[in-house]
Amino acid sequence: MKNRKLNRLADYDYSQERDYFVTCNTHNRVKHFGEIKNKEMILNGHGEIVSEQWNWLLIQYPYLKSDAFIIMPDHFHAIMSISIPVDLKLNVKENQLKIKPLSELVGAFKTTSARRINLAGNASFAWQRSFYDKIIRSPLEYQNIKRYIQNNPSAWDNHHDTR
Repeated sequence: MKNRKLNRLADYDYSQERDYFVTCNTHNRVKHFGEIKNKEMILNGHGEIVSEQWNWLLIQYPYLKSDAFIIMPDHFHAIMSISIPVDLKLNVKENQLKIKPLSELVGAFKTTSARRINLAGNASFAWQRSFYDKIIRSPLEYQNIKRYIQNNPSAWDNHHDTR
């Protein structure tokens, strides 16, 4: 097996309380989720499934919050914040609640959304392997990333091909 580039920081605990910027792309950047019209993202049925599964993830894991996310024609951006509510901290301390690391949370999102899209009739849908993440290290960086996510549809231009 050839050597693979490590996607995450070595020895970093991705289950700790932090803010993360995450991007997931569709396989081959195929535009499965809708289109940009008048600088606004219009979701199709598959994009709606992605939205529903994102909301499901936030309900499923009460320590996961998201202040900003956007579904684009061929990718998904989000700020994922692992933040343990006060009422759950004792459960975590006593090991009654395990905080899943970022890769498991993103994996659950990608797996469940892909399964639903496949069942909805798009058997060719797949996410690109892995995902991009960035640990957000300051309030300014957080605000810049949030603005980037919110402005992503208006930044979409004619340079994107029409796959």
